Amino acid sequence: MPTEKRLSGAAYEAAWSAAAAILALQCGPIGSTGSTLPAPEAGAAPDAGADGSGGTAMKGSPLPDGAAAGADAGGGASEAGSPPTGLHVEGNHFVDKGKTVRLLGVDHSGTEYQCIGGANIFEGPTDNNFLSPMDAWHINTIRVPLNEDCWLGINGVATDVGGTSYQQAIAAYVQLLRGSGRYVILDLHWNAPGTTLAKSQQPMPDADHAEDFWISVATAFKGDMGVVFDLYNEPYPDKGTSDPGGCLLNGCELSDWTGFAGPAKAVGMAQLVSDVRGKAGATNVILVGGWSYASQLASWLTYEPKDPLGNLAASFHAYNFTGCHDVACWNATVKPVAAKVPVVTGELGENDCGEAYVDSYFAWADPLGISYLGWAWNVQDCSKFPSLISSYSGTPTAFGQGFLTHLPTQ
Repeated sequence: MPTEKRLSGAAYEAAWSAAAAILALQCGPIGSTGSTLPAPEAGAAPDAGADGSGGTAMKGSPLPDGAAAGADAGGGASEAGSPPTGLHVEGNHFVDKGKTVRLLGVDHSGTEYQCIGGANIFEGPTDNNFLSPMDAWHINTIRVPLNEDCWLGINGVATDVGGTSYQQAIAAYVQLLRGSGRYVILDLHWNAPGTTLAKSQQPMPDADHAEDFWISVATAFKGDMGVVFDLYNEPYPDKGTSDPGGCLLNGCELSDWTGFAGPAKAVGMAQLVSDVRGKAGATNVILVGGWSYASQLASWLTYEPKDPLGNLAASFHAYNFTGCHDVACWNATVKPVAAKVPVVTGELGENDCGEAYVDSYFAWADPLGISYLGWAWNVQDCSKFPSLISSYSGTPTAFGQGFLTHLPTQ
């Protein structure tokens, strides 16, 4: 069993409150009346490319002058059970400032693995030059993968890329993205139980640290409803239990952790929703995926966690090489969920350096109002990663061309 359990006592309080204190000192409370942050107007895919390099760590950079104009970020509800303001769920779609919204954009990978190497936090640039090319693509949402150990500053992560340094860098990056008028999705991407360093994705969020992670992250960003919380990247408890739905909802003991010998407890989505809503007091939209690397939504409605705010959406990942990769499966398993709650395809891609698969998904998803984000806005291989771009000036790969052509039509 792990020798290091969940943080407790003073360490527990410090872990989840540190980010809020950092942001208050650095930028003012996110979403407060004094903030400069505006709101927008409007990978089973194991993540290859974990050996990617490059990029410069941005630590505590302030929101640039001249950020995009917009309305207030929108705070959360003042009491549990009250309808949230800003981006929120109404029926099976998102609404912001009275308008229906779809989250259409890209993932920017790197923040889940660069900090583990101890040199950087980001892969590629993280400034306005990084964002400008996205205008031509009509990208309104960016998904940012996070590392549990780097955020919490535990298990030997270097201090210059972990803990306070990591939190400040992510906070400044979110400010930059939101200042450009885009929504941001934060997801728990890499984690590990006990004292094991978080160097990969796992079958589930670990009970040792995931609650501390989400209480801290949700506390930091709860003032800005344009930030969405994706509770876990790609759950796959089905590889370790005969009851994947029950494990996903309520947690279970698993033995198939990467880099960790022996069984460890996984925490379920019900508890993480409770932590975000109750302990952090955040009313932001929450995303919850299905199992089989977030590609199985057949029983999602049966195992949907209870959210007192009803501000919950389903997360689905679609690649041409995953189990649910054709219209027949989408109609049978995803469409019924999309009739009840918003569905966000947090990762969409194909590993053939082409666009035929994503084009077929666009044609199916658009009439249903389903959101989607391409994996990924990184200069990597267009088949192995797969990458949307061949340079950070926005030059598309053959795969990325599908998104560049299609997103402006939405």
